[in-house]
Amino acid sequence: MSKVTMATIKSFVRKNQGKLYIRTKTSFDGMTDGCEPCADRSFTPAQQSDLSNAPTHTLGIMGAWFVGQSRDYLTPINEGGYIGYHVYNCCGSFDLAVGMEILTND
Repeated sequence: MSKVTMATIKSFVRKNQGKLYIRTKTSFDGMTDGCEPCADRSFTPAQQSDLSNAPTHTLGIMGAWFVGQSRDYLTPINEGGYIGYHVYNCCGSFDLAVGMEILTND
């Protein structure tokens, strides 16, 4: 399998617009000055972000945050009926995925 890059993620988001799910695993907490586990770790439909001033950092997805400059660690995932990518950086970690039933219907 080839290396996962930001171009891979951008292409994945563009091709699956409206079919994406997001699962936030950890998020940055200013009180502890670090990343803390999230209570709800289930996949939810991804919503369009209202952060129009930061499209390169969110790719238009609420709950997603990309640091850039090779500081995002990207790995493929295939679990629980979802296929996509895990993103980890200093702001937290999350999974972007599509349901496997969508892939079989396309």
